Amino acid sequence: MTDSEPAIPTPDAAALSRLRIVLVGAQHPGNIGAAARAMKVMGLSDLALVAPERYPDPEATARASGADDVLASARVHDTLDAAVADCVLTIGTSARTRRTQWPLIDARDAAGRAVAATANGPVALVFGRERSGLNNAELDRCQLHLQVPTNPEYSSLNLAAAVQVVAYELRVASGHRIAASEAHAPVPAGDMEGLFQHWHDVLVAAGFLDPNEPRILMRRLRRLFNRAAPDRIETNILRGALRALDPRELPNRTPKNDDDR
Repeated sequence: MTDSEPAIPTPDAAALSRLRIVLVGAQHPGNIGAAARAMKVMGLSDLALVAPERYPDPEATARASGADDVLASARVHDTLDAAVADCVLTIGTSARTRRTQWPLIDARDAAGRAVAATANGPVALVFGRERSGLNNAELDRCQLHLQVPTNPEYSSLNLAAAVQVVAYELRVASGHRIAASEAHAPVPAGDMEGLFQHWHDVLVAAGFLDPNEPRILMRRLRRLFNRAAPDRIETNILRGALRALDPRELPNRTPKNDDDR
């Protein structure tokens, strides 16, 4: 990385390693593979499967699309209790509302709390079956319930898609941000005044601007370029274009070909 390149913020790898995705009763092996892919894209690697209907399965490997290492290290458990026994926080995902009041948070808040809790040990994010989600007994094992605010008219979210949404929020919460583009150095006021004067002179020479009746044309141009905030290279391009279009310069040009003559 050169001095001029912005530093890319990196996520907390230790926190990501303590975040566990738990799939309970997954019915389609393709969703297991797709969930593994969603995890790896976001830097997660700890996958636990509770009583999957079909696993291992070639379809899971095919849908993992290169996240075979996540599948290879996945642990299969008979019960949810076994999958989260060492976790200091368990967050269950559910699209259903419960009659009993229960701590309910969205994916962003859940991710922040999950990452913070990894300072004390592993944290589990639990996802239920494709058709019915987590049952009440399984949700009772979770300290928090996570909901993704989907369209109420069509709230069904594919299992792997739900994992992707939550995994993205976990990565962001762990400290990853897109590196902002380096801001360009502002053009000095004197140079900007030179640009405005150049515009004025060329527009007058072209007959577009009447110097005796200027109205607010130049003010509008100032506002336009001040909003655009051109950098040094862009300012030079504008000045070069103005020189090329200046009618006062046209008679003095050397023809480039016979047609020009």
